[in-house]
Amino acid sequence: MRYPSDHKTATRRRILEAASAAFREKGVAATGVDEVMRRAGLTHGGFYAHFRDKNELIAEACATGFEMGQENLARIAALPTRRARVRALVGSYLSTHHRDNRAGGCLVAALGFEAARPGGRARRGYAEALERHRGRLAAALRLHDDPAENARLATSLLGLLVGALIIARSLPDEAASRGVLAQARETALACFAPAES
Repeated sequence: MRYPSDHKTATRRRILEAASAAFREKGVAATGVDEVMRRAGLTHGGFYAHFRDKNELIAEACATGFEMGQENLARIAALPTRRARVRALVGSYLSTHHRDNRAGGCLVAALGFEAARPGGRARRGYAEALERHRGRLAAALRLHDDPAENARLATSLLGLLVGALIIARSLPDEAASRGVLAQARETALACFAPAES
């Protein structure tokens, strides 16, 4: 049976999206190749037609996961003021929907601690994808005219958001979890989007 010329590319993309979601939901260590291929609707044997090993998959799935957030960043970047841009990011990031949607949520909050552990290609892939994401985030938010200061502020905001989301996800008490999200939203807006004169 002959497949269309873009079949292999589309299949690889399907595997990467399935892996990205599975890694965010369950973690890298707890997600095997079998699980990824099952989610992609494929058999385990087909994996090696696309990737050398799991480390290569991790590196590329991380890049894919960060790329999937570009549409939201473009929407934020189009807003006219710094305050509006920060409000949009903070509102969507520190929402109960995002807290509860691990598989479709932030890659940094889901994998940051795991990504620091493995060496080699997987860690490099995550780090490179994260650096590109930080650059896109800074460009979208435009928190300062000076590029270095803009990057510093965007990274600080990202750290606040990621930390608050991790804490909110870890609390079994719903009211306490919502409280963390609300407090972090208030702090983020006060620090990074002061009322404009």
